[in-house]
Amino acid sequence: MVDAVVSVFLEKLLNTLIEGGRIVNEFRDQFENLQKELELMRSVLKDADKRKRKEQTLQIIMGNLRELIYEAEDMLADCQLQSRENDSFSNGCLTCIHPPKLGFQYRTAKRLREINENITKIKQDLSYLGLSTSNGIAGIDMCNDPRWSSPVYDHTLVVGLEGDTKKFKGWLFEADHGILSIGVVGMGGLGKTTIAQKVFNDREIEDHFERRLWVSVSQTFDEAQIMRSMLRNLGDASVGDDRSELLRKINKYLLGKRFLIVMDDVWSTDVSWWRRIYEGLPKGNGSSIIITTRINEVARMMGVSEASIHRPKFLSKDDSWLLFRKIAFAASGGDCTYPELEQVGMEIVFKCKGLPLAIKAIGGLLLYKSHYNEWRRIAENFRDELAENDDSVMATLQLSYDELPTHLKSCFLSFALYPEDCVIPKEQLVHWWIGEGFVPVRMGRSLIEAGEDCFSGLTNRCLVEVVVKTYNGVISTCKIHDMVRDLVIKMAKDDAFFRLDGIGCRHLGIDGNMDHKKLAANRKLRALLSTTRTGEVNKIVSSFPNKLNQCRYLGVLDLCKSIFEMPLAVLLRQIGCLQHLTYLSLSNTHPLIQFPPSLEKLKNLQVLDVSYSQNLTILPPYLMTFKKLIVLDVSHCGSLDYLPKGLGRLSNLEVLLGFRPARSSQLNGCRIAELRNLTRLRRLSLHLSQSDEIEDDEVNALVNLQELQLLTISCFDSHGIDLIDKLDKLYPPPALQDLSLRYFPGKMSPVWLNPFSLPMLRYLSISCGNVAKIHQSFWGENNTVWKIEAMLLESLSELEMDWRVVQQVMPSLRIVNASWCPELTSFPIEDIGFRGGVWTKGEHKANKDLGSPCYFLRLEVSHNFDGYYLSQVKHALDLISKASLTDSKTT
Repeated sequence: MVDAVVSVFLEKLLNTLIEGGRIVNEFRDQFENLQKELELMRSVLKDADKRKRKEQTLQIIMGNLRELIYEAEDMLADCQLQSRENDSFSNGCLTCIHPPKLGFQYRTAKRLREINENITKIKQDLSYLGLSTSNGIAGIDMCNDPRWSSPVYDHTLVVGLEGDTKKFKGWLFEADHGILSIGVVGMGGLGKTTIAQKVFNDREIEDHFERRLWVSVSQTFDEAQIMRSMLRNLGDASVGDDRSELLRKINKYLLGKRFLIVMDDVWSTDVSWWRRIYEGLPKGNGSSIIITTRINEVARMMGVSEASIHRPKFLSKDDSWLLFRKIAFAASGGDCTYPELEQVGMEIVFKCKGLPLAIKAIGGLLLYKSHYNEWRRIAENFRDELAENDDSVMATLQLSYDELPTHLKSCFLSFALYPEDCVIPKEQLVHWWIGEGFVPVRMGRSLIEAGEDCFSGLTNRCLVEVVVKTYNGVISTCKIHDMVRDLVIKMAKDDAFFRLDGIGCRHLGIDGNMDHKKLAANRKLRALLSTTRTGEVNKIVSSFPNKLNQCRYLGVLDLCKSIFEMPLAVLLRQIGCLQHLTYLSLSNTHPLIQFPPSLEKLKNLQVLDVSYSQNLTILPPYLMTFKKLIVLDVSHCGSLDYLPKGLGRLSNLEVLLGFRPARSSQLNGCRIAELRNLTRLRRLSLHLSQSDEIEDDEVNALVNLQELQLLTISCFDSHGIDLIDKLDKLYPPPALQDLSLRYFPGKMSPVWLNPFSLPMLRYLSISCGNVAKIHQSFWGENNTVWKIEAMLLESLSELEMDWRVVQQVMPSLRIVNASWCPELTSFPIEDIGFRGGVWTKGEHKANKDLGSPCYFLRLEVSHNFDGYYLSQVKHALDLISKASLTDSKTT
C-alpha cells in the first residue's frame, strides 16, 4: 500500500504548494525535489508492493519508504500550521526572528535534506532489485476507472438458490412441537449466510413468524453480547443487565409467539453458552432456529440432527457464468457485448470452482476492465495466485486488492478497524476518507461526490457488502465478509495501517472493549474512530484526554456513541490542541451543551458532526470562521434553536443538515437568506416550524442553489397557517434530484411540487404530515411528465391519489414504497393502509396474498429517543384506530 501512501502525500503536497504561505515557501525547493523523486518512483511502487510479500529485503525497503513519507507529511502539516500562525501576526519581522521559529526552520530544513537523500538511495536500491524508475511518468496510475456514484448492479443478486429456499420453507412451515433446529454447513465463500438471509427476508417467512431475530456470532463473542443482540432485535436496548436478567427478558418477549432465530457464523465448539440460552427459550408454537457454520461438529453440538443439516452445493457451470456476467458485464445489463472476452471469462470462472464469493470478487474486478489484454493479464495473474494458494476465494480477493487503484487501497484498508460482522455507516467512511485525504480531487470536483465514488468503487468490486439501502437504492450501511476481513487485516498489518494490538499503526478503532493503553504507545496516530456495533456504546476512561494530547498529528477523531468518565469540558480542552484535525464527530454526545473557546483553533476542520446531541443549546460564532468546512451536521439537536450569524461565509460547505433558521426575535441567529451564498451545497435539510423563520424577501433563498441535489424539509411541531403560505413560495432549485417532505402541515401539496418547477427530480419522499390532496400542477399539462424513478409515501392517513394517473405522469417510475396510507386503495400494494410494501415495475403484485395479515408496531427506545419518534408512534396508532381489524391477527 506504499503506492497509496505516496499518492495521498503528493496530493496534499500539490495543494499545499499551490496555497503557498511564507513558511512553506522557505522549504519549496526541498518539497519540490521530494515531489519530483516520488513522481518518478510511483510507476514501480505497485509492482514493489506485490513483490514485497515474497522478498524480505523489498519489504524492509518499502517499510522505510512508507515511514519517510509519513514523516514528510507531518513536516508539511507543521509548515502549514506555522504559515497560518505567521500570517495571523501583522508584525512579520518579529515573527521571523522569534527563536522558536528559527529552531523550527533549522530542524525542518535539516530533516528535509536527509529525507530527500534517503529517498534517492531507496530509488537506487529499487533499481538494483530490477524495479527501474527511468520510465516512471508513463506508468503512473491515473485511475481512469468509470465513475459510478451509485450501485451499477443489484447487490442482492443471488443465483441457484431456488431449491435451497423451497427446502427451508418446507422444514419451517412443518415445524410444530419444541423448537426445530436447522443447520447450514459449508466452507467459507459458499453462500451459507446468503441462503439464511434469503430465507429470513422471504415475505412468506416474515408472515409465518411473529418474531424474527438475526444474530451474528462470529469467532470472538461474549454470551451477554449475544443476548443483547437478541433483545435489540426485539426492540429492547438493554445495556447494564446481567445474563440471567437478559435471558428472562428474552423469554418474556418470545413467550407464546412463533419465532425464528438465525445464529450466523458460529465457530466455537464450546457451545455451553448456547445451551444456557436455548434452555431459556419458550418451546412450542412451531418456532425454529437456523445455525450457519463451517464446522459440522458445531451444528451437531448445538442440537441439529443430521436430517436437518443443509449443505449448500457449489454453483453449477451455468449458474456460475450467470452470476459472473451479471456483475462483470453489469454496464451492459449483464450481456457480454465483447465476444473475445467470453472465452477468457469462462476460463476465469472455471477456476473459481463454483464458489459464489470468488465469482463475485473476480467479476467485480473485471467490471472495471474492458480490453482483452487486461482480461488476459488478470487471468494469468489469477493462475499465479492459485499456484501459491489453492483457495480460489482468497486468490480472487488478493488479486482484487492488488488491482485496486491506489486511492482505493487506503479506503479498503479502513475496514480493518471494525469488529467482525459490524454494520458500518457509509457516511462515517466517506467523512473519514475525506478528512484523511484518501479521496483524490481534481478540477474543483465535489469532495462528497468523490468520496461517494470511492465507496461505489469498493461495493461494485464486491469487496463490500450492502446491508441497508433507502427506498431509492442509496446505500446507508455496509459490512464485509469474514474472508474479506481476514485479507484486509493482513494487508493493514503489513503496511502498519492497523494492527489488532494497536502497536505502531496509524489508525485505531474505539469499541466497548478497547484497551486505552494503545493510545499511550502510539504517537503516530492519524485516525481514531468509534467502531462499536449497533446499539452499543463506548466508554471513554478518565485518562483518555491526556493520552489524546500526545497524538499531535491526529487528523480524524470520531467519538460518537460514547459515555465519558470525566467532565466533557476536560476532553474538549485537549481536543482543542489537535490543530491538524480535519474530521471531528461528537454525535450522540448528550453532555455536550456548548463549545468551549479552546475549539476555536481547529481551523482545518472539514467535517463537523454533532448530530443527536440533544442538550446542545448554542453554537459559537467562531464556527463561522472555519472556512474549510464542507460538512456540518447539527440534525436531531432538539435544544438547538438556530445557528449563529455568518453561515454564508462558509463558501465550501457541501452538506448542511439540521439547519433551523433564526426567528425575527433571535437577532444573533442565522437567517435562511444566508443560504443564498452557499453555492456549493449539494445536500440540505431544513427544519421549519414558524412563519417568521422566512420573511417575504427570503422565499427565494433556495432557488439559485444550482449544485443542490438533495433537499429535506421537515416541519415537525410547526405552528400557524402562515407557515404554509411561506412554504408554498419557497421554491427549490430546478436542478434538484431528490426531495423529501416530512410533517408538511398543509392539506394540499406545495404548488411548486410539479414537473415544470422540478424537471430533474428523480426521487420523491412524502412522509407523515397532513397532506390529503395533490395540487393540480403536480399532474402537469401539455404532455409534460415527471422523471421520477422512485417514490416513498408513508404515514399519510388522508392522502388520495389515483394509481392510473400516477403511472401516466411518471412513466419512468420503477419503485413505489408505501405504508400507512389507507386511502391509496388503487395502488397495487397489499396492506398499504398498514405496513404496506414495495411495488417494482415489471412485477404484477407487490406482495403475494398470504391470508390474514399480521400487524405489529415496535417502538425501539434508545438514547436517541425524542419527540419525533413519539409522534411517529402516535400517528401509527391513529391509523390503526381507523382501520377494521376484523378477522386479523394482532400482535
